[in-house]
Amino acid sequence: MLAGKSEFPATLSDRELEILDLVATGLTNLEISQHLEISKRTVDNHISNILTKTKTDNRVELVRWALQWGKVCLNEVNCCVLPHPSLPNEDN
Repeated sequence: MLAGKSEFPATLSDRELEILDLVATGLTNLEISQHLEISKRTVDNHISNILTKTKTDNRVELVRWALQWGKVCLNEVNCCVLPHPSLPNEDN
């Protein structure tokens, strides 16, 4: 088992997934609260709930869990790399 201690992905709310995505981008709880226009305490509570649900102990382990279960997409790290548009043939 990689990240987390669960064999199955946890069920997270849409808001929790949104916050998880922002955690994965490297934002602090204060930055997340400013971005979402909610209190830092609310973000702290969401993060605590997410850590509990995912059975992870810290943000690094949480992001590893999220990558393992496909909950976040980071280009060149996870399954969500978008294909590059075809380049026109320069020989024409």
